[in-house]
Amino acid sequence: MRFELSGITAGYGDTVVLRDVDLVVPGGTIVALLGPNGAGKTTLLRVASGLLRPRKGEIAVDGEDFTGAHAEVLAKAGICHVTEGRSVFPGMTVRENLRMFGAKGQESEAQERAVSAFPKLGQRLSQVAGTMSGGEQQMLALSRAYAQRAPIVMLDEVSMGLAPIVVDEIFEFFHRLVAEGSSLLLVEQYVAKALDIATNVYVLARGRVVFRGEPAELAGTDLMERYLGTETGHQGAAVGEEPAAPTPAVAAKRVPAKRAAARQTSAKKATSRKAAAKKAAPKRAAAKRTPAR
Repeated sequence: MRFELSGITAGYGDTVVLRDVDLVVPGGTIVALLGPNGAGKTTLLRVASGLLRPRKGEIAVDGEDFTGAHAEVLAKAGICHVTEGRSVFPGMTVRENLRMFGAKGQESEAQERAVSAFPKLGQRLSQVAGTMSGGEQQMLALSRAYAQRAPIVMLDEVSMGLAPIVVDEIFEFFHRLVAEGSSLLLVEQYVAKALDIATNVYVLARGRVVFRGEPAELAGTDLMERYLGTETGHQGAAVGEEPAAPTPAVAAKRVPAKRAAARQTSAKKATSRKAAAKKAAPKRAAAKRTPAR
């Protein structure tokens, strides 16, 4: 299935967030949508899934015009949008959530597929979803795409706030989705990981597409540092994330250096005070010898 956005302009109230954006998700591919915070990535996914109507432009699925269609219409057409945060029903059990994901009459099959993708969910079927860990809740949210066999899956920052081991498991799941016939539109904070699996990449900045092409082409530009906050030495960092804290070994090496610098500064100050005192001594002596009038 081919998904296409053409000339999309959209926003909220008087604020224009997206300006004349074109984006294509060909069948069987992973398209990474990257950019700094506030670039309009989430807004673009909201437009693409029918949660926000564009002011201008077109939305097409396999050549059929879906511009202005509501979210439920696009969902029936095969669009699955996993929004930012934990897209689950927190007051329901895992089993109840999974059965909600399936079409009528296919609830059991949907549950089986979800558990096959994330076996941990099979151990939590009777547990209330909101009491699970963040990683487990995200697995539950992601399993909706697999349970529904959605041809187009849009994923908005699904790794945010998760432990690295869970992030790795989720990225493995992305490969499984594509192997099953889905195409992915991926908004992701871990730039290096997204580029490793992407077929094509778009970079969005201030509501406009500033780059489109293959990941290898992006590596030869200055966009990585200008818009993604990623330099060669920190390719594993998330967009906008500060460099990792030093390891204990590195920190231990830095401590003596800091102490030596502090001692050197103190020595300089002491020398300066001695010099000032030596310079002032003759004046004080002369003042004592001068008789009072």
